[in-house]
Amino acid sequence: MKKKFLAMSFSLVLLMGLLSACGGDKAANNGTNGAAGEGGNADSSKPVTINMFTASPEYTDAFNAYIEEYKKVKPNVTINLEIMQADYNTVLKSRIAAGSTPDVFQTTAGGDIDTFAEYSADLTGEPLAAAMTDAVRSNMSSSDGRVLGLPIKGNLFTLIYNKDLLEQAGITQVPATTAELQDAITKLEAKGITPFANAYKEWWVWKHVFQHFVDAAAQDASMSAKDLVDSFISGNTTFAEHPVLANNFFEFIDTTIKHGTDKPLERDSNAQVSDFASGKAAFMTGKGAWDEEAIKKINPDINLGIAGYPVSDKAEQATIITGADQALRINKDSKVVKETVEFFNWLYTSDYGKNWFSGVAKVIPPIKDAPLPDLDMPKQMDEILQVQPSGDLAINYSLDTFHQKFGELMQAYIGGNQSKEKIIDEIQKAWIQLGSAE
Repeated sequence: MKKKFLAMSFSLVLLMGLLSACGGDKAANNGTNGAAGEGGNADSSKPVTINMFTASPEYTDAFNAYIEEYKKVKPNVTINLEIMQADYNTVLKSRIAAGSTPDVFQTTAGGDIDTFAEYSADLTGEPLAAAMTDAVRSNMSSSDGRVLGLPIKGNLFTLIYNKDLLEQAGITQVPATTAELQDAITKLEAKGITPFANAYKEWWVWKHVFQHFVDAAAQDASMSAKDLVDSFISGNTTFAEHPVLANNFFEFIDTTIKHGTDKPLERDSNAQVSDFASGKAAFMTGKGAWDEEAIKKINPDINLGIAGYPVSDKAEQATIITGADQALRINKDSKVVKETVEFFNWLYTSDYGKNWFSGVAKVIPPIKDAPLPDLDMPKQMDEILQVQPSGDLAINYSLDTFHQKFGELMQAYIGGNQSKEKIIDEIQKAWIQLGSAE
């Protein structure tokens, strides 16, 4: 997903010159349903430049590949790609405020679909929307049902483990309950194996862990994860009413610190991947399918496994989570909106596009009738989902402004700067202040 591999910003411009001016706002094109199809395709003779601004450096080569391929389909279309990791959200908002919204830009899905709705083309009637899986289409839709985003990929959020290390410790079944987790920790440490590799320097890993406990709390309350999150945002419920959050979540974090790699606030995503891939820890927290290639570049022979988090004494609540959490948006006021929609219709419906997700980007396809990548985690995901449901992608029900604050608060907690009670109070305040686009 996203903001994962580098701690720096960089800009990559492909095919033509430096990015000088993003697609201008207030252009003549104000509607886009059927934009690429009205009266035939966009003019294929005049030169067209599409400016993309994204925050996913891990897909630079994959984006480069489809841009190069599309040049063969539409030689008149040049796609400039600018990728920025650090401060991406701040820069994007400043460009929008300055009236220089890029032709294509990236946001998180869920609540942020509404946050940027006024700048986003309505794609509901486009072939690309019809190609999305039902779950992904829901993640890309606004509260009024319009498809306003394009999924970069389908995703998988899970506890990742080293099968060989668990076997060495005599663990025959990955833990699904809190008691089983404690037993596994005891067995691992008896063999001199550190249980957890963490990346708690990163604010975004916290939301990936937390959403598993939110799902369990929602089940215990006999409500959907969205309804529960909405109740927190509206102030109608508190942590104290949900022991899985007020107790189990914090106990899990305490456990990963006590039985994890050293200096957790200094371990970023790359360090965590290195720790896990090199066999320094048995479990990897806060991550998902996007890390498999990075792990295998370090250790091609690692025997990976995936599982839900042991969030309670109920094994059925240990579920993996799937869905789409990142979205590309097409600027509805772009001067090249028709050509941009046409490009993405091609990517999401052509034979090349169907194979691009799995074969080039090596991600879980967000569209129907596309093959899975030849990777361990997506294959295991497919097997698991044959026998148990996926958990709800609860991170989509709050904005990233909340999630970033949440991560910072949890960093303060494990750093010993704030008590658990104070952190819980601050999280509740943040949910009310930052959780919703309204």
